[in-house]
Amino acid sequence: MEAAPSPELLARLAADLRRADYTVDALDALWGDDAAAALHRGERVPARRVLDARRGEHGASAPLAALAELFVLGLPVPAAEAEDALATLGVDGAVELGLVRESGGQVAAALDLRPYAFADEHGSALWWILSDLGELALGHALGEHHVLGVGGASTTLSGLMLPTRAKRVLDLGTGCGIQAMHASRFAEEVVATDISERALALARMNLLLNGIEGVELRLGSLFEPVAGERFDRIVSNPPFVITPRTEGVPEYDYRDGGMVGDALVEAVVRGAAEHLERGGIAQLLANWEYRAGDGADADGLARAVAWTDGLEHWIVEREVQSVAEYAETWIRDGGTRPGTPAFDRLYDAWLDDFEARGVEHVGFGYVLLRRPDERRDAAPTAPLARAERRHGPLGTDAAALGGHLAAALAAHDSQARTSDVELGLLRLRVAGDVTEERHYWPGDEDPTAMLLRQGGGFGRTVSPGTGLAALVGACDGELAIGAIVAALAQLLEVDESALSEELLPAVRELIDDGMLLLPEA
Repeated sequence: MEAAPSPELLARLAADLRRADYTVDALDALWGDDAAAALHRGERVPARRVLDARRGEHGASAPLAALAELFVLGLPVPAAEAEDALATLGVDGAVELGLVRESGGQVAAALDLRPYAFADEHGSALWWILSDLGELALGHALGEHHVLGVGGASTTLSGLMLPTRAKRVLDLGTGCGIQAMHASRFAEEVVATDISERALALARMNLLLNGIEGVELRLGSLFEPVAGERFDRIVSNPPFVITPRTEGVPEYDYRDGGMVGDALVEAVVRGAAEHLERGGIAQLLANWEYRAGDGADADGLARAVAWTDGLEHWIVEREVQSVAEYAETWIRDGGTRPGTPAFDRLYDAWLDDFEARGVEHVGFGYVLLRRPDERRDAAPTAPLARAERRHGPLGTDAAALGGHLAAALAAHDSQARTSDVELGLLRLRVAGDVTEERHYWPGDEDPTAMLLRQGGGFGRTVSPGTGLAALVGACDGELAIGAIVAALAQLLEVDESALSEELLPAVRELIDDGMLLLPEA
């Protein structure tokens, strides 16, 4: 087992980071927009040149510059500069923590240490996140037991998390602990698991460094560490990457779950049911395979839906890649560069693996699962069962979708318990982010097409018929839906019952999508 980190040393480190103003904003200001953009592309030369030009300057920015060079650029700094930047912890304390190595009057980073700023439904916050050194600092491909820091997938999942209060939350495959840390903001208790002892050690350091309590760390694979337990919420950025099980192909702890194809995602989805409380919700990122032919396995999104047997679900496919694109993405992710014999060998292995199962494409997306409770079991309309492809831009950044998802779920549950008669008595209003577009042929008085566009959430576009467009246009919170339908039936000279049967299902869909809002309780 990894040695327990010293809370006292981590508290000293936190004091040094605060003193140096080691924040995202301060770093961006330190080297400017162009160098910051280059760093996002994995290039450190522009930022290094800025710091070189500043070397010799003294004042408040000196500790920040030393920390930036050491931990962000992954370059050694003189021991005197490191000692000044880590005045409270000291270089010896940093060595004891495993944070740096000292040799020949130079100090080099042994871990990656980055500021991480975010805002959610509970406010804004700044954390510091420890992880293993990346390719930039290492100068070579990642090791198979690499512990990843905060990346695009982790910020996507944290943004998708429902911000509503929860008693117990499980973070399955916690890695450096980032999802457990986010969950601690709305949960009374968090259990975080991982198969990697090193990951749990770094997660423990991050919890202590940022003063976060109420998180229990457990070692083990998938649901094994929580056998027999149930949770109000499960979150997981699982090791879903589809990797060939072939000798010579690296298997990275943080992304490869050791199963063939998309079987790991299937195991997580199927296993969630017995670990969710009634009404409990699981949220995860996932891949699914599209296979050749027209059988049950051909459609990847349909495969993912089939895994949810017994659970309500909302699955959103965000992207589909060809197997060639997918292989290239993940071979590069491990640090192997195109145009090399190693890259070509791995590329062959990936394509051989896909060909063996008839896989032609791979989908990526978001999975939300819910174990039904008694109230939803008795709902007069169908339970939550959505599977959709949203390959275009979102109305809201993925890092801020959690609030929208929570509101959409609440709206669905409310309307699902409402009969058509009761729905007709409600006074709905159009959401503030919904706009209407009308398109005309030159000289025509009537539009040839009408569109309803959602500015936030999933950025949906709906093409309503004449009746639905008129109904939505009249939803100002003053008139009941039934009264609007009756007036439209008279205006259009159609049967009111038939028009109601046509429009009310569409109204329910717009409520589910957050485009029409129910009256506030």
